[in-house]
Amino acid sequence: MVKAARGIRVLTLASWPASVERGFLADLAHGDARPPRVDYPRHDFTDARRELQAVADAADPAHPLGRYLVESARQWDVAARMLEALGTATAGALSVSLYGHPGDPLPGGGPTTRDAARHFIDIAGELDRELLAPEEQVAISATALQLQLQNALDDFFGERVIVVELDPDMIAKAAAGAYRIRLRSGASYSDYDRQQLLHHEALVHSLTALNGRGQVLLPSLALSSPRITSTQEGLAVLAEQITGSIDIERMKRISLRTEAIAMAMEGADFLQVFGYFQGAGQDAAESFSSTQRVFRGVPTTGGAAFAKDTVYLRGLVEVHTFFRHALRDGRLRQCRRLFAGKMTLDDVQAFDPLFDAGVLQPPRWLPDWVARANGLAGLLAFSLFANRIRLDRLSGA
Repeated sequence: MVKAARGIRVLTLASWPASVERGFLADLAHGDARPPRVDYPRHDFTDARRELQAVADAADPAHPLGRYLVESARQWDVAARMLEALGTATAGALSVSLYGHPGDPLPGGGPTTRDAARHFIDIAGELDRELLAPEEQVAISATALQLQLQNALDDFFGERVIVVELDPDMIAKAAAGAYRIRLRSGASYSDYDRQQLLHHEALVHSLTALNGRGQVLLPSLALSSPRITSTQEGLAVLAEQITGSIDIERMKRISLRTEAIAMAMEGADFLQVFGYFQGAGQDAAESFSSTQRVFRGVPTTGGAAFAKDTVYLRGLVEVHTFFRHALRDGRLRQCRRLFAGKMTLDDVQAFDPLFDAGVLQPPRWLPDWVARANGLAGLLAFSLFANRIRLDRLSGA
């Protein structure tokens, strides 16, 4: 499966080159903005999909590892078909089957992901930007951030394990792999960005990839397969929250993307969504970056969207709920085992006997907030109790 999925690189193949951003912003400066046109290379993953089907056919779905292989192979197949359809509305529909829809309900049958997004957008709108900490308003250059992150990671591992590099061709501000984190050259970052990149990208995404590569019998746990995206992003945003690395503006950015995806699905084109981000306070460059996340891989004329960014809020709620239940039921070790590789919440529960038997290895590296079980338990215990308090019944509420 690792071999078959190697070329199915969803974000790499769907993302736009930096030249598209430069051209759009230049036209915008001259008052001639128009939706970008992106020509995607044609892909044919027939051989890979045939091999993935063979993996699914050979696996025993009654066994935890077999079920993992069957579900993973099927999701890789959907991802391959999505990449074969890049530039069409079909790619958007397939992305929804991988990542979900903004109208999907959150765990427990509560509000939808879009409802949650609007909640955080409204709260952020009520707060004056002067409430932000002073360090949030001090710009950090990409070069300075590269050095700061590199030093922090070298200290964490005790040696050079992950290399932080600058990339002039990126549109996104950062991207993480097992052994490399890339930052966009020339971008400006904040102190919150620095902490977020450390705890979100490095100590979740990179760390789970590294631990997954250490799995002798299941090295596919190092792969960023589509089916684990919600859990991975939810775990990464939870890490930001627990370490105090997230602020309301970050929650607003995540939420704006969810709302923008819904707008695009309802017919808004690139310029309308770009204007939405600008109206929410983002500058032209950030608005372009946000908008391309919505339209990568799909037509920029509206009616379709790349749904990946819907997973952040839903994943956060799912993972936070999982952690609270793990404390209540005496299963905190499952929270640590989530870092043994890239897996879903269902996987880590199904894999319990495999960890106990030594078939799967515990994570070699853990972030401090997970390794210190007492502190994590204290935080979750308070969360469990606080959720029982009805704010609408308090005087003055």
